[in-house]
Amino acid sequence: MARRYLDKVEIPGSIPSGPTLCYCKQQTWWLMTEELIDLFDESDNKTGERKTRQYAHAKGLWHQASHVWIYNSKGEMLLQKRSMQVESNPGLWDISAAGHISAGETPGQAALREMYEEIGIKASPKDIKQVMVKKESSIPKPDYYDNEFDYIYIFKHDGLPEKLQKGEVDAVKFIPISELEKDLKDPKTAKDFVPRDYIFELIKIIRKAIAD
Repeated sequence: MARRYLDKVEIPGSIPSGPTLCYCKQQTWWLMTEELIDLFDESDNKTGERKTRQYAHAKGLWHQASHVWIYNSKGEMLLQKRSMQVESNPGLWDISAAGHISAGETPGQAALREMYEEIGIKASPKDIKQVMVKKESSIPKPDYYDNEFDYIYIFKHDGLPEKLQKGEVDAVKFIPISELEKDLKDPKTAKDFVPRDYIFELIKIIRKAIAD
């Protein structure tokens, strides 16, 4: 999750309190706020409003996210295991890297940022390919309404990430596409993955990209 530093204040010999308390170095305290995201209507048109992601999920407001699915030359897809500390779907296997699109950010910029923040992989805009946009609505837990327009990208990369974002990602693994399909179709193993309605459509796209 990205955080934004708003301002700094000098408070000699004292410790500020309150919900924005975040960082101190040599008595310089930085005030920080939660990440703001742009809001959209049900047709993916920007409304002009900006709210925190917590507010958007509490109220079921439409917003955007970027998903990056990484595959390699062996025909495998990279999955991340979500940290037990995240607010939705903890401990489940999911997208290689993903996150909310911050206010003023483009989907492509968010895709590159999330990939670097979560799994330490740097890429350029020409390296990732947008393959679809999906309108997704789910309630992963009580009072948490996830209404998103997901901008979905694929990226070819060989080699496991060596740096994982603490508190967001517990592990990563490459899995053969055929094995992933089998696991997702089996109710006993499908429960280990975050449900993604578009996953089988995406697998076809990735298979084609590998063949090309």
